[in-house]
Formats: sequence, structure tokens, C-alpha cells
Amino acid sequence: MDQARQAVEALLAEHVKGQIALEAPEQLGFGDLAFPCFSLSKELKKSPAQIAIDLAKQLKPNAWVSKIEAKGPYVNFFLEPKTFAQAALGEVLKYSAKYGSAKIPEAGRILIEYPSPNTNKPLHLGHLRNIFLGQSSSNLLLAQGHTVIQANLNQDRGVHICKSMLAYQKWGNDALPNKKSDHYVGDWYVRFSTESKKNPELEKEAQAMLQKWEEEDPEIRALWSKMNKWALDGFRQTYRRLGLHFEKEYYEHEYYDKGKLVIAEGLKKGIFEKREDGAILVNLEDHNLPNKILLRGDGTSIYMTQDLYLAKLKFKDFEYDRSIYVVASEQNLHFQQLFKIFELLEYDWAKGCYHLSYGMVNLPSGKMKSREGTVVDADDLLDEVESLCEAEIKKRHPELPEAQITKRAKQIGLGALRFFILKQDPIKDMVYNPEESVALEGETGPYVQYAAVRIAAILRKHGNVPETSDASLLTAPEEHLLLKLVAKFPEVVSTAARQYKPSHIAHYLIELTQAFNSFYHVHQVLQAEPKLRDARLQLCLTVRQVLENGLGLLNIEVPEEM
Repeated sequence: MDQARQAVEALLAEHVKGQIALEAPEQLGFGDLAFPCFSLSKELKKSPAQIAIDLAKQLKPNAWVSKIEAKGPYVNFFLEPKTFAQAALGEVLKYSAKYGSAKIPEAGRILIEYPSPNTNKPLHLGHLRNIFLGQSSSNLLLAQGHTVIQANLNQDRGVHICKSMLAYQKWGNDALPNKKSDHYVGDWYVRFSTESKKNPELEKEAQAMLQKWEEEDPEIRALWSKMNKWALDGFRQTYRRLGLHFEKEYYEHEYYDKGKLVIAEGLKKGIFEKREDGAILVNLEDHNLPNKILLRGDGTSIYMTQDLYLAKLKFKDFEYDRSIYVVASEQNLHFQQLFKIFELLEYDWAKGCYHLSYGMVNLPSGKMKSREGTVVDADDLLDEVESLCEAEIKKRHPELPEAQITKRAKQIGLGALRFFILKQDPIKDMVYNPEESVALEGETGPYVQYAAVRIAAILRKHGNVPETSDASLLTAPEEHLLLKLVAKFPEVVSTAARQYKPSHIAHYLIELTQAFNSFYHVHQVLQAEPKLRDARLQLCLTVRQVLENGLGLLNIEVPEEM
């Protein structure tokens, strides 16, 4: 908490020169804040442990600090429980739904691009990880005072698109979709893969279709328009279901050929070079990266060509300070090369580009493969988790109206899925475990949701929570731990936003929930004597507020009841 940190920093400033970096000790018995003495060792020509002993003797407790002691190379500070309790409660109650948010000095305009799907197949589990990461990262950046522009790139041209089109052209008989339209398009992509194993010539036919598409053949373009619309219509249904919206959507077919203008610019400046076969490449070996072809010998473009132009277009549209690409780790090299080319072209905005790389989502049986149909479709997975929750709610509350059951099942089911995915460190590959993802107990979204619902029930049972209370009564270890965790929330939000890791929020919420359950197991709330009861009610209210704020950053709703 800022006030506590400032009080400890003021104590240290009388004896320590330069910047003071405080840490939160991992172990409970080591106080509330700690000052590491390593940085002073060279200047004072003493060991960090001896410096800590000397400092602890010189520093005196005050209204904020009740005890100071040396522990190895650290000076540990124990906050005065009564002062700290009053300040921690007051901070949360003052800012309420805004608690945890800040306006950092370096706040700027940030463009975040996701999920960038191909229009030849429906969204799948991997896209859900992308979407959940993009949404929650946007929320975290907004909570730090940034202006956030959410954009989406629809990759709606290329040979992979033509594969779905060719299969439909051959075997679709001009039929209309008999299921959700993006799933229907995806079925034809799988059909192409199946048929091409028996007839490899189909690959050449798909390439020929792409050539006709680029030549704007009316028949091929009409087929493409129809199937592309089916895919996009299906995506948008899923986006609505996930509460996803964009300030801008880009479509690859509208600009794919304009990347050649950037290539010409680089060629003129001598940054790119032309080979004997006509291909244009950029030499990146001097930057410890592989060289990259930017334009094929026949003059056709590749993804890199298009990305070069799109980046310029996005900057022209939004003049961002930072541009974040949420793309799986399979494309790490692509973005290293792309950003280096931006630098070589001396684009002012190049330094603001960032690849938010995330690990692949695998099944227990191995990698998902869209062309073989071995994927977990996003819609099917959402249906599954909501159906599971609906059955459980009906079992527990058969009297509820159908609309209420449906709403609650969506809140709990989608919350479970989001939490399961977001609690994983984004950079790591993960395995989707169906049973674990929808579990309503353990370190899960529903576990956290239930704590918030339980607190709401306590507050309802009492009636109005008192506006003031004597927080100095909250001196029990379980209460102090809860207050420390509540006070820590803004710091967790800041770290999660800075590192683009919503997993920090998820793990923090689990820790806070566990601490509340321990408190509730040991201490009476409604049955405590009136002054202590009022203080504990306010403590419960602040914990609920932080749980709600944290879940909100992950785009998870809190149901009225479970």
C-alpha cells in the first residue's frame, strides 16, 4: 500500500542515499515490507547482512511501523496493525470499483491486435487463449490509464482459404450452411485435406484457384465472397458471446498487394536487395537473424510483405505509442524479423512494437490440427462448460426460472474456462484438460466466484454495512493477512499490466480467496460483538470488492448466487 511504503521509505531515507526499493517478504514471519541491502555493500564496504544489522539498530518505530529487525541481508518492517488496518480499509472503500486502477505517468495510446483468425475454419481452443489474453491484457492496460485500441485482422485470402472454397465448389452442390456458418466452412477445409491425401493434384488446383482469385475472376470472387461472409458471420456470433468488440477490423484482401510499396521503398534505400531470380530479400544475418525473402521471384507477396504495410496503415489510423501483436509462439521468429525490418526502415514507431507471445494449447493426445478436424471448437467448448454448469445448478436449485439458470450457467461456465486458461503463464505451452477446466472446486474460477457470492450472502443477511467502523480491532493474524493482501492488489495489477501476464491476477485471487476462507473458518462475523462485527463486515466488503475487481480484469462476472 502506498501510504505504508511511503512511511517506510521516509524512515530509510534518513540513512540511505539514492533509490529505495522495498520488497514484500514471502514468509509471514518476516514482516510486511523488507529492504534488501545488497546495493549498499560496495559503497559501505560491508556485507549486506552487517548493513542490515546496523540499519535495524539505527531505525526507530513510528505510528506506521511497530517493529524493525534484521534478517540476513534484509531489514524487515512490521507495520502497526491498527494504523495499517484503518488505512487499508479506507483505501478500498474510497475507490470501490476503481480500486487497483492507476494513472501512470507514462500512460499512452496502445493498439492491441487479436485474435487475427483465418476465414477457412471456426475459432478453436487456441483462439480462446488468444482472445482471453487479448481481452484481459486490454483491461489491465486500461486500468493503468492507457488509451487502448482493440483491433482485429481477418486473414481472408490465400491458398488455405482456397482449399475450403475448392472443396465446396466440387462437393457442396451450392448448399446453404446446415449448421453455424463458420463451422460449415471449416468442414470443407477438413474435406479438402481428406480428399487431397487421395488425390494430391487438388493442391495444384487450390493454387490455380488462388491465381484466379488474384486475377479477380468473377466466379471465384463470388464464391469467395459467399464463403468469407459465412466465416465472418460465425466469428461475430462467437465474439458477441465472449463480449468481444473491436474499434477497427482489418481485412487482408483489402491491402495484401500494397506491401510491395514498402518493399520498393526499402529497395530504393538500399536496405533490401534483389537476387538474380528476381526475389527481394533483407539481409538480417548481421543482426543474428536469418535472412528473409520479402517478395518472391514471380512478384507475389508473402505474410511479411503484408505485415510491413499493415503496420504503417495501423500507425496512420491511430498514431499509437505501442503496438501489441497477440500471436502464438510459433511466430516468434517472424516478429523478430518484422520488428528488425521496421528499425532498418527507420520507422519512428518501430520501438513501440511488441509481440505478446503465448504458448500453444495442446490436447492430452497431442497437438490440435485443423486440417484433420482434431481441434476443440470454441463454440462446442463453451456449450460444454455451460451445459455442465446448467445441470449442476438445476440439481441444486430446481426452483429457479430457466432464464436465471441459463444466465448463471454462462457466468460460472465461461468464468471457469477463462480462469483455467488465464491462470497459466502465457509464455508456456499448456495442455487442455476438460475435467480440470470445468471443476467447480480447487484453484478455479468458480472457487473464487463462490467466495465473492458467500461474502455477498453474509452482507445481505446483516443488512446495511456500517459506513464507519473501528478497524483497529482487526488485529488477528488472519485479519492482518487479509488486509495485507487487499493492500497488495494495486501492485499486482501494475505488475500484471507491465508484464502482460493476467496469470498474476488469477494466482493473486486464489491466494486472497484462500486467506478469506481461513479467516471465515476461524472467526465469527455476524455473531461477534457489535464493534468487532462492524469492522469485520467492512473487511468482508473490501475483500468482496477486490475479488470482483480482480475477476473483472479477467472478464469474469460474479453471479448473484452459485
